[in-house]
Amino acid sequence: MVFRLGELFCGPGGLAYGATHAIIPKRPDLRIEHAWANDYDDATCKTYRHNICKDDASMSVYCGDVRKLDISLENPLFKDHPFNAFAFGFPCNDFSVVGEQKGFDGTFGPLYTYGVKVLKLFQPEWFLAENVSGLSSANKGGAFPRIMKDLHDAGYNIFPHLYKFEEYGVPQARHRIIIIGIRKDFPFIFYPPAPITPDIKDYKTSREALENPPIAPDAPNNELPCMTKTVVERLKYIKPGQNAFNADLPAHLQLNIKGARISQIYRRLDPDKPSYTVTGSGGGGTHIYHYSENRALTNRERARLQTFPDDFEFKGTREKVRRQIGMAVPCDGARQIFEAVLKTFARIPYKHIDKCNIKFNNE
Repeated sequence: MVFRLGELFCGPGGLAYGATHAIIPKRPDLRIEHAWANDYDDATCKTYRHNICKDDASMSVYCGDVRKLDISLENPLFKDHPFNAFAFGFPCNDFSVVGEQKGFDGTFGPLYTYGVKVLKLFQPEWFLAENVSGLSSANKGGAFPRIMKDLHDAGYNIFPHLYKFEEYGVPQARHRIIIIGIRKDFPFIFYPPAPITPDIKDYKTSREALENPPIAPDAPNNELPCMTKTVVERLKYIKPGQNAFNADLPAHLQLNIKGARISQIYRRLDPDKPSYTVTGSGGGGTHIYHYSENRALTNRERARLQTFPDDFEFKGTREKVRRQIGMAVPCDGARQIFEAVLKTFARIPYKHIDKCNIKFNNE
């Protein structure tokens, strides 16, 4: 049973890496392979090609705006790369609680409909969709039910669940809604895989992620960031786990910001806890700061927090790489969910949660 995966909004390959590395012991016939992918950013597509489908000789990665993608049976992208599984981490910018939460009224909110179009036209056997936890409250709570209904009406029973990835061995507090859809002609019910680290004392810490094993000196994307003297001096006063607003800073190093005081500004990691959420954008003070060294993390260190292996090489400028890492799904968290999908279709029992924590009526 081989599933060939098509992807919209593929990013650098967090979902794809997790999918293609999903392993069922003693069942090598159960696997997921890359079919085709799409993203609008050139550097991101280069990263995906380099790590997921080396050199992309068959032109399986379409780099361009999804709004200009010909989603039809005649498009060579789909004709030459048949697929029976689908993933799309539709853009979260307009659903994130960190942003303005414009939802459907924003530029990115309606883009999920292109995923729905793929589902309606090609009817893959299953799909995985991913978005931020803020999706459930966007448009005054109206966005999420509408998206769920559209996915259901495309021909799928859907199983939405809010995953806390720190409970799945990921060294980062990252909470995301993952929706598994199974075509209605299949008799399967999907159950979220059980957490492997449900107890807070077992969470993988940022120290474990960054130091065990040590990052090799020649690891890609590990260039030290440029730090100003003022930032270095400010960090000397900020203890692990603190930020620029709850640390005891001298007057000349305090930030003169009115209104909301964002807790991530110049926030150091706590070495004994998972990292806070790795993000892909933001100005000064939002780059995640080392717990013992007076500097921001390297991109390689951020990638470790997202469970990318050290030989996963990101392409593009340092800032573009930062964005790719922050927008990705943690590879290892994705792998566990894809393995549960494979076991569901193969009727292989696995440890699971008895029901999804987000309600939806599939009738």
